[in-house]
Amino acid sequence: MEEWKEQMQNHVDTAEKLRRFINLTEGEEEAIASMKTKWGTTPYFASLMDPDDPTCPIRRQVIPSPLELKNRYGIENYLVWKENRATEEVRPDSIARQYDDRIAFTVTDVCANYCRHCFRKELVVDRELKLRFDVDEGLDWIADHPEIRDVLITGGDPFILSDEKIEYVIAKLREISHLEMIRFGTRTPIVLPQRITEGLKKILKSYHRVPIWINTQCNHPKEITEETARAVYDLLTCGVNVGNQAVLLKGINDDVETFRRLHQKLLTARIRPYYVFYCEPVPGVDHFRTPVEKGAELIRDAIRGHTTGLAQPMYVIATNIGKIPLMPDYYIMGKDEKEYTLRNYKGQTTQWPNIPE
Repeated sequence: MEEWKEQMQNHVDTAEKLRRFINLTEGEEEAIASMKTKWGTTPYFASLMDPDDPTCPIRRQVIPSPLELKNRYGIENYLVWKENRATEEVRPDSIARQYDDRIAFTVTDVCANYCRHCFRKELVVDRELKLRFDVDEGLDWIADHPEIRDVLITGGDPFILSDEKIEYVIAKLREISHLEMIRFGTRTPIVLPQRITEGLKKILKSYHRVPIWINTQCNHPKEITEETARAVYDLLTCGVNVGNQAVLLKGINDDVETFRRLHQKLLTARIRPYYVFYCEPVPGVDHFRTPVEKGAELIRDAIRGHTTGLAQPMYVIATNIGKIPLMPDYYIMGKDEKEYTLRNYKGQTTQWPNIPE
């Protein structure tokens, strides 16, 4: 059996299995026993947890918390609202749409790691929302909509599907003449790097007019290991670029040092920082949310000027009308008819000519 399949077969989804890796607190034990929620991770990702620290960033992303039962700011039926599932346009359950030329194609509700902050929490973690993911129905809808040029294959985690199913989806999408790009959203390079097998590489590795891009989710530098770096390198050798879509999480990556180190370390693993998402208003994740301004402040105070520009992601909120950038202009201090006054990350100022149109 391939190692990634063994990892999934030995999924860490009970307190007994988790005790092999960490010393559970009384609160963690109680939450696991009392909460009716899907949870679990791979033995590999569990092995990265601090065995004695309940504030470990990996533990907090994996283990259920009674704080998930509190909901002040979460929007009821969030996923229906966010993915425009109650509009007049008739679409299969597998198709979510916020843009004219691109869609999200949900092909599974199974994950290698069930993130406690998941924006599809109602569907994937809490299992309160029931949707039908018929792949062929989704493919037919995409084929019938020539305005769609870009498809994001998502889940759950689409890389949990077998090689045969992944190959089928890619092949069928590439038969659609109006498609220009295929993207996968997968956390497997982070939580299950063993998934990047020779078989999967063979499927991904081909020159084609419809290229494949991958975005993963890494939220803390502790998640980046040699295994992840090797998996990403293997993907790059297939011609597949890898970006990162981090989620801003209170107590996990919302301090300057951690935020900077995360984005620097991503680059050492050849992962290009792409987005930092504000933690979405999903019911039950209030405890992970910061003030909205926090992400922009972190990019200003931890990234810009403090490290290479390659490490700078775009900070956005994902909404029902698409992603909205949240970067204020911290650097233009003023202007007159003659010049601008600009400020750098050290607080130094300089002047720049004001060029009229």
